[in-house]
Amino acid sequence: MGNIYTIGETVYDIIFKNGQPLSANAGGAMLNTAVSLGRLELPVSLISEIAEDNIGNLVMNFLVENGVYSRYICRFSDGKTAVALAFLDDLENALYSFYKQYPANRLNISLPEPEPGDIVLFGSFFALTGEVREKLVEFIKTAQQNKAVIIYDPNFRPPHLKELREIIGLIYENISFSTLIRGSNEDFEMIFGTESADEAFKIVRKNGCKFLIFTHSDRSVEFRSDKYSLSVEVPKVKPVSTIGAGDSFNAGLIYAIYENNLQNKSPDLWSEDFWRKAITTAVSFGSHVCEHYDNYISKGFAKNQM
Repeated sequence: MGNIYTIGETVYDIIFKNGQPLSANAGGAMLNTAVSLGRLELPVSLISEIAEDNIGNLVMNFLVENGVYSRYICRFSDGKTAVALAFLDDLENALYSFYKQYPANRLNISLPEPEPGDIVLFGSFFALTGEVREKLVEFIKTAQQNKAVIIYDPNFRPPHLKELREIIGLIYENISFSTLIRGSNEDFEMIFGTESADEAFKIVRKNGCKFLIFTHSDRSVEFRSDKYSLSVEVPKVKPVSTIGAGDSFNAGLIYAIYENNLQNKSPDLWSEDFWRKAITTAVSFGSHVCEHYDNYISKGFAKNQM
């Protein structure tokens, strides 16, 4: 059936509301997606970096408990596991402060070689970081050459806007590697200056990717390809926290691909009906995560999907 790989940064999220800590969870976009997929009993591996400290040990145990393979996690002693303080505003969106101490030699492990039928998810600022860029690109290029399904989520944050001119070429390169781009309206507004799904697709298509999923917060999800143009409404929910919503959307999308055994077929052959159902599934995953403080789907929700 193939393997699933998510590659990205691991952080430990401490969530605050009105100046008070509410919860603490293992986090990071790719970890969040991996945990949701692990709870669905899919063969998912997280590729990341976690220190050999107390928080790192908590995270490692959590991954094992939730069915995420940890063989490709680099454990390091010269540094600390990254911590993110997330401050929720009145709309339950988070503003972050990060505390990181990485070793000089990053991601110092041998990475797997994705094969046909595998699915790879990458993105966030990790995918633009110089210290890991060479190894990440080698990994993604292998996935591309072997015709794995590659999903890129830019997940771009406002603090990195000052670096955009220097890294925009890397974003274009990431797009060129990918089967599918899944980005938010905020991503495309910050990176490309557009909130239009059609305009975003023109940019994505020009850079070599044929498929775009454009999420517009609590309004709609737009799908664009050369063949199909779809819009799926997002149901209204009262969010508790939006942390992990996009990551869980990605998990729902991967789940739909895997459960339909489509990772072995060219996405050019995936039907319009599949894309609509897959996006609807992904929306349900993201909406569910907005209703609690965890960054991933609950075990009960996962059980109801299987």
